Amino acid sequence: MGMKEVAAFFGHVGAKTSCGFGLSTGGPLAWGLCYNHEMSPSQSYCDNSNELYRCAEGVEYYGRGALPVYWNYNYGIVGKGIKQDLLNHPELLEQNATLAFEAAIWRWMTPMKRRQPSAHDVFVGNWKPTNKDTLSKRYPGFGATMNILYGDSICGKGYIDNMNAIISHYQHYLDLMGVGAQHSGDNLDCADQVPFNPSSKNPDS
Repeated sequence: MGMKEVAAFFGHVGAKTSCGFGLSTGGPLAWGLCYNHEMSPSQSYCDNSNELYRCAEGVEYYGRGALPVYWNYNYGIVGKGIKQDLLNHPELLEQNATLAFEAAIWRWMTPMKRRQPSAHDVFVGNWKPTNKDTLSKRYPGFGATMNILYGDSICGKGYIDNMNAIISHYQHYLDLMGVGAQHSGDNLDCADQVPFNPSSKNPDS
């Protein structure tokens, strides 16, 4: 299980930092850990309605890091978790690889929102679904980690390419680590899962 969880974590990291494409040497799965920030931000990702973590003047909160962080409030929450002032200095996640992975591991291990488990707990089986979860087709496994990390940008939309790419990266790392993609586990996708916390603001809100 420990090896599978490392593969799951790196599956997310690889998919979210990849610069690979279909005709890349070695195939698209070989190009994770390439980008450390969002290449073409569509917006500044500033939401000043969040009174606890207001945007710093002149700062943009586009995706940065190994598991990219978006929005001022998420930089505030993650920064508090790893004891870094990411709200005022989000650039630390693209300038310092250690902090980028510290933030990513913190996100993996820590529930980011109320009434929601951590990606770690749903993957290793510590989380027990409620009746509501079962009715929402949320079960322990890799699929639920996507639900937690990306919500309705990935989950509940059927077998979309973005979801399948993350699964493929996970299975790629299982093979690289000698575990084998055949041991991916149950509940691999989140195609029919109702998101834990629906949000329309951001792909990785």
